[in-house]
Amino acid sequence: MPSRLQIAKPDIVKAFSQGPAVLRPSDLVKIFNEERASWRLAQRTTLHEFVDFLVGKTELRRITLAFPQQSVSGYTWGEAPLLEALLGLVKDSYYSHYTAVRIHGLTEQLPKTVYLSHEKRRGETPHKEAQTLYPQEKIDEAFQRPPRMSSNQVELEEEGVRVMLLETTYQEGLGISAGEVNFGGDRPLRLRYTSLERTMIDIAVRPFYAGGVFEVAKAFENAKGQLSVNAMRAMLKKLRFGYPYHQAIGFYLERAGYRSSHVDLFMRDPMERDFYLTHAMGRTAYNSRWRLHVPEGF
Repeated sequence: MPSRLQIAKPDIVKAFSQGPAVLRPSDLVKIFNEERASWRLAQRTTLHEFVDFLVGKTELRRITLAFPQQSVSGYTWGEAPLLEALLGLVKDSYYSHYTAVRIHGLTEQLPKTVYLSHEKRRGETPHKEAQTLYPQEKIDEAFQRPPRMSSNQVELEEEGVRVMLLETTYQEGLGISAGEVNFGGDRPLRLRYTSLERTMIDIAVRPFYAGGVFEVAKAFENAKGQLSVNAMRAMLKKLRFGYPYHQAIGFYLERAGYRSSHVDLFMRDPMERDFYLTHAMGRTAYNSRWRLHVPEGF
């Protein structure tokens, strides 16, 4: 005699086919509890048996991302594009840095690392009442060392990419948007990612997550005509950094040939410290106009 799961399989498949393509474990629990009666599953059928049946007999597929800090697991119904699957598995996540640069069409490169971010929860990040610049000696010390890069990453050999999961300061979703992105596949992908203005700030702050300062400079060039410099400056102030990143951003804007009125927005802000375009540059040149150390020959 066929089991109740086998008998109910057509109804189960129909329900999953009409639902989301990416599911977290909690989604399966909810579906199982809400539908088991309508599917007339045996009372002795457990969630574990239900999931094993679906994985073995339907298009449901398990996915596990073994990040060092915390493993992430879930399911897809059939083949799901990687970028949509990652967003579905990691709650409230969004694409940032070099991945966002590609989403905005600002690079011709195909980055081998996918940068996926999620904000800390409210209350986990100390609130800054006002921006306070770090002392010069602290800035010098920090930028003479290599940057602290996240080790929370996993290699996806079948996809040929590395996924880096970054935890960012809670900013109430500032500059995070959603939209359809067409990478030339069968259909556009529905993604969450940083806006153009937030992306440019993020890569100026952490160029090592965007291919380095030359790639950042190229992105600023390619963003001309699309980037709202006023909106970017307002967003930078809301982020309340302790480092004078406005000096680096102003330098990038000037180097890329933006209008003088846009460059002056950053030139008018106080320049109370010498700053660095990135970490551990080795031989540098000093730009006195922006009080900025940049790589020699840059």
